Amino acid sequence: MISGDPGSGARPATFREVFAGTEFRAIYAASTLSWVGDYVARAAVTALVYQITNSVAASAAAFAISYAPWLLGGSVLVALAERYPYRSVMVVCDLGRMMIMAMVAIPGIPLPGVLALLFACALLAPPFDAARSATLPAVLAGDRYVVGVAALGTIAQPAQVAGYLLGAALAAHQPRAALLINAGTFAVSALVVRLGVRQRLPALGAERRSDLLHETADGFRLVFRTPTLRALVMIVYGASLFAVLPEGLGAVWAAQVANPASRGLAQGMIMAGAPLGYILGALTVSRLVPPDLRKRLIRPLAVATPVLLIPCLADPPAGVVALLACGCGFALGGLVPVANGLFVQALPAEYRARAFGVVQGGLHLLQGAAVLVAGALAQLYRLPLVVGAWCVGGLCLMAGLSLALPPALARSSRGVTGTARTASRTPLPGTMEP
Repeated sequence: MISGDPGSGARPATFREVFAGTEFRAIYAASTLSWVGDYVARAAVTALVYQITNSVAASAAAFAISYAPWLLGGSVLVALAERYPYRSVMVVCDLGRMMIMAMVAIPGIPLPGVLALLFACALLAPPFDAARSATLPAVLAGDRYVVGVAALGTIAQPAQVAGYLLGAALAAHQPRAALLINAGTFAVSALVVRLGVRQRLPALGAERRSDLLHETADGFRLVFRTPTLRALVMIVYGASLFAVLPEGLGAVWAAQVANPASRGLAQGMIMAGAPLGYILGALTVSRLVPPDLRKRLIRPLAVATPVLLIPCLADPPAGVVALLACGCGFALGGLVPVANGLFVQALPAEYRARAFGVVQGGLHLLQGAAVLVAGALAQLYRLPLVVGAWCVGGLCLMAGLSLALPPALARSSRGVTGTARTASRTPLPGTMEP
C-alpha cells in the first residue's frame, strides 16, 4: 500500500505521463510477469491439494502458505532490503525464486516437499515487494504516483485473472507445468529489472543503522503512532478481509455449487471475479474522479466491500458469486490507490520500505487468517453461508473504521501534509536526526 509522494492537483495525471518513464515501464513489465506466474502456481496448487486430500482446510492452507512468511520474519526481511540498493534486492529475489520454483517442478517431489519449497520461495516476496514499492517515489512524482499505483493494481488483477484461469486448467492435467511457468517469469523479470531500472544508493545509510530488530520496530512505531497513518492502514486492513475469500476458497466453492464438468470454469470465474472488479474500480476512480472527490469516496467504498458479498447468504450459483466478488473488488480497487496516496503524503521518505513491510505484513497476515478461518468454518457449514455471515460482521467493522477516519482526509490534503512534516521532524528510538 505504499510507494510515493502524490500531489493533490485538480487534474488527474494521465497514463501517458506515467508510462513515459522507461523505469516505470520496466517495473510494470517485470511485475506483470511475476504476478502471472505466481497466480498460475497458486491456483494449480490449491486445486491439486483439494483433489488429493478432499479437505477444505488443506486447500485453504495451500493458498494461505504464500502469506506465511509474514508470520516468520517478513518485516525483518523488509528492513534488511532497505540496507541495499533496491534494484539489486529485486534481481536477487527474482533469481532465488526462479531456482526454487524450478526445483519444485522436478517430478517425484512429495506434496510436503512441494509446500516447503513454496514457502521458501514466498520468503523472498517481502523484500522484493518492498524494494519495488520504495523505488516508485524516485520514478513517479505528483499525481502520477496515484495513477501509477492504479496502473500496477489494474495489471495485477488481469494477471490474477489469467493466472487463475490457466492454473485451474493446468491443475487437472499438468500441475507441475504451472510451476515451470512461474520459474520462467521470475527469470525474465530479473532481466527486465536489471536492464531497465537505474541503480540507486540504499535508502538507509550506514550512519543511520542500528540493528534489524530496532529498525523494524521503528517502522511499526511510525505507522501505528501517527494518527493519520494508523487510520488509513486500518481502513485498508479491514476492507481487504472480504475480497480474498472468493479467491482463496474458489476451488472449494466451485466444488460445492457446480457440477464436475463445469467445476474448472466455475473455479476460474469465482477466483477471477474480485481481481476483475479491482481493475474496473481502480481505473474508474483514479482516472475519472478528481483528486479531492476521491478522498470523499473512501468511507462509502470501505463500507461497500463487505456489503456486496452479503447476498452470498442466499447460496447463489457460481456466476452470481463471481458478479458479487466483482462488485466487492470494484470497491476495493477504488479505495486502495486513494488510501495509498494519502498514506505516503504522511510518510517520511526514509521509512518507505519499512512502512511497506508493516502494511503489507499486516495485510498478508489478516488475509491469510481470513481464508483459514473461513475454510475451517466451511468444514461445519456451507461456504456461501460462512462468507455471507462473515460480511454481515464486516459491515459493522467497516462502519466503525470509517467513522474513525480523521475528517481532514475527506476534505483536503493539508492535514495529511502537516502530519508528514511533524513525523519527519520527530526522531524515533533507534534513529538519528537528518
